[in-house]
Amino acid sequence: MSPRRLLILFAHPAYQKSLINRELVVAVGSMTGVTTNDLYELYPDFYIDIAREQQLLLDHDVIVWQHPFYWYSSPAILKQWEDLVLEYGFAYGKNGTKLRGKLVLSAISMGGPFSAYSREGYNYFTVREFLAPFEQTARLCGMTYLPPFVVPGVLWMTEEDDIRRYRAAYRRLLEALRDDEIPVDKLLAFPTLNDALALLKTS
Repeated sequence: MSPRRLLILFAHPAYQKSLINRELVVAVGSMTGVTTNDLYELYPDFYIDIAREQQLLLDHDVIVWQHPFYWYSSPAILKQWEDLVLEYGFAYGKNGTKLRGKLVLSAISMGGPFSAYSREGYNYFTVREFLAPFEQTARLCGMTYLPPFVVPGVLWMTEEDDIRRYRAAYRRLLEALRDDEIPVDKLLAFPTLNDALALLKTS
């Protein structure tokens, strides 16, 4: 099996001010088989090139929605991208089979800790519950939605070691997805893909 091709749909309206997302993008920028598509840089006016974006989806096997977790969702441009690019007849509906079989995941950074995303926490719902619209979008398009990769506690992240650890984890995860190192059915059993990294060799 040839390596999978990965497309990162990166949505951050203030890239230069980003603490962790900028580091994650840099960490995977030199990887073979990975394309980073910076939506805010390409479309500051929100006029998205639908044909270009659809071709990128066709050319890749794994789609990563990477963004900060804004108000329990994504920055606005990613919703605009979904509304325009995932068209009837292309991504879903009659003859809309172009994305079937592709893998998709959310890679998100959150200001609060994991503990805040539980019935006992101040956000009440789990991260996966908040991501249900993204999961259902993937399902409607015939794609397999993987557990998310999550960077929590960004508002309190001051240690350079923490940043390096998440940089390394993200790169290692994308390598594993590219090279099919973990069967998809095993990945689906984890609450987050962070947990799945324990199955990987680190050498």
